[in-house]
Amino acid sequence: MKVKRIVANFYTEQTEAAKQFYQEILGLDILMDLGWITTYGSQEKMDVQISFMSEGGNSTEVPDISIEVDDVEEALNRMKEAGFSIEYGPADEPWGVRRFFVRDPFNKLVNILTHKPR
Repeated sequence: MKVKRIVANFYTEQTEAAKQFYQEILGLDILMDLGWITTYGSQEKMDVQISFMSEGGNSTEVPDISIEVDDVEEALNRMKEAGFSIEYGPADEPWGVRRFFVRDPFNKLVNILTHKPR
Protein backbone atom coordinates (compact mmCIF):
# COMPACT_ATOMS: atom_id res chain seq x y z
CA MET A 1 0.00 0.00 0.00
CA LYS A 2 1.12 3.57 -0.75
CA VAL A 3 -0.24 6.86 0.53
CA LYS A 4 -1.23 8.90 -2.54
CA ARG A 5 -2.40 12.15 -0.98
CA ILE A 6 -2.85 13.91 2.35
CA VAL A 7 -5.62 16.49 2.65
CA ALA A 8 -5.94 19.10 5.41
CA ASN A 9 -9.56 19.52 6.56
CA PHE A 10 -10.55 22.61 8.57
CA TYR A 11 -14.01 23.04 10.10
CA THR A 12 -15.95 26.21 9.25
CA GLU A 13 -19.56 27.27 8.79
CA GLN A 14 -18.36 29.77 6.15
CA THR A 15 -16.55 27.86 3.40
CA GLU A 16 -16.68 30.91 1.10
CA ALA A 17 -14.40 32.83 3.49
CA ALA A 18 -11.42 30.85 2.15
CA LYS A 19 -11.71 32.37 -1.32
CA GLN A 20 -9.70 35.58 -0.76
CA PHE A 21 -6.88 33.95 1.24
CA TYR A 22 -6.43 30.66 -0.61
CA GLN A 23 -7.63 31.46 -4.14
CA GLU A 24 -7.12 35.18 -4.72
CA ILE A 25 -3.91 35.67 -2.71
CA LEU A 26 -2.20 32.27 -2.88
CA GLY A 27 -3.52 31.41 -6.35
CA LEU A 28 -5.03 28.00 -5.63
CA ASP A 29 -7.81 26.71 -7.88
CA ILE A 30 -11.20 25.53 -6.66
CA LEU A 31 -11.08 21.80 -7.34
CA MET A 32 -14.46 20.98 -5.81
CA ASP A 33 -17.34 23.02 -4.37
CA LEU A 34 -20.34 21.14 -2.99
CA GLY A 35 -21.53 23.98 -0.76
CA TRP A 36 -20.63 22.19 2.47
CA ILE A 37 -17.05 21.57 1.31
CA THR A 38 -14.81 23.67 -0.91
CA THR A 39 -11.48 22.15 -1.87
CA TYR A 40 -8.65 24.35 -3.09
CA GLY A 41 -5.60 22.95 -4.81
CA SER A 42 -3.17 22.93 -7.66
CA GLN A 43 -2.20 20.54 -10.42
CA GLU A 44 1.40 20.98 -9.24
CA LYS A 45 2.93 17.64 -8.26
CA MET A 46 3.90 17.59 -4.59
CA ASP A 47 5.55 15.26 -2.14
CA VAL A 48 3.30 13.57 0.41
CA GLN A 49 4.32 14.82 3.85
CA ILE A 50 2.98 15.04 7.38
CA SER A 51 4.96 16.66 10.19
CA PHE A 52 4.79 16.25 13.96
CA MET A 53 6.34 19.15 15.87
CA SER A 54 7.08 20.18 19.43
CA GLU A 55 7.59 23.79 18.26
CA GLY A 56 7.46 25.73 14.99
CA GLY A 57 11.24 26.29 14.81
CA ASN A 58 13.12 29.18 16.41
CA SER A 59 10.77 28.89 19.42
CA THR A 60 7.68 29.80 17.37
CA GLU A 61 4.17 28.40 17.73
CA VAL A 62 3.48 25.23 15.74
CA PRO A 63 1.70 26.24 12.52
CA ASP A 64 -1.49 24.44 11.51
CA ILE A 65 -0.34 24.09 7.91
CA SER A 66 2.72 24.93 5.82
CA ILE A 67 2.44 26.14 2.24
CA GLU A 68 5.51 26.31 0.02
CA VAL A 69 5.40 28.98 -2.69
CA ASP A 70 7.79 29.92 -5.48
CA ASP A 71 7.95 33.61 -4.42
CA VAL A 72 7.63 34.20 -0.68
CA GLU A 73 8.12 37.97 -1.06
CA GLU A 74 5.15 38.21 -3.44
CA ALA A 75 3.03 36.13 -1.05
CA LEU A 76 4.08 38.37 1.85
CA ASN A 77 3.20 41.53 -0.09
CA ARG A 78 -0.19 40.12 -1.13
CA MET A 79 -1.01 39.18 2.47
CA LYS A 80 -0.08 42.65 3.72
CA GLU A 81 -2.03 44.37 0.93
CA ALA A 82 -5.09 42.30 1.83
CA GLY A 83 -4.76 43.36 5.47
CA PHE A 84 -3.63 40.07 6.99
CA SER A 85 -1.38 40.47 10.01
CA ILE A 86 2.04 38.82 9.80
CA GLU A 87 2.69 37.00 13.08
CA TYR A 88 6.29 35.96 12.44
CA GLY A 89 8.93 36.93 9.95
CA PRO A 90 9.78 37.18 7.26
CA ALA A 91 12.79 35.20 8.44
CA ASP A 92 15.69 33.42 6.81
CA GLU A 93 15.95 30.21 8.82
CA PRO A 94 19.18 28.25 9.36
CA TRP A 95 17.58 25.11 7.86
CA GLY A 96 17.38 26.78 4.44
CA VAL A 97 13.96 28.37 4.14
CA ARG A 98 12.62 31.93 4.06
CA ARG A 99 9.22 32.09 5.69
CA PHE A 100 6.53 34.02 7.50
CA PHE A 101 3.50 33.09 9.59
CA VAL A 102 0.04 34.54 8.97
CA ARG A 103 -3.46 33.70 10.29
CA ASP A 104 -6.05 32.70 7.71
CA PRO A 105 -9.73 33.72 7.99
CA PHE A 106 -10.36 30.68 10.23
CA ASN A 107 -7.63 31.62 12.74
CA LYS A 108 -5.35 28.85 11.46
CA LEU A 109 -1.66 29.67 11.69
CA VAL A 110 -0.19 29.29 8.18
CA ASN A 111 3.56 28.95 7.58
CA ILE A 112 4.29 30.31 4.11
CA LEU A 113 7.77 29.43 2.90
CA THR A 114 10.19 28.98 0.09
CA HIS A 115 13.40 26.99 0.04
CA LYS A 116 16.39 29.27 -0.44
CA PRO A 117 18.79 28.47 -3.29
CA ARG A 118 21.88 26.59 -2.17
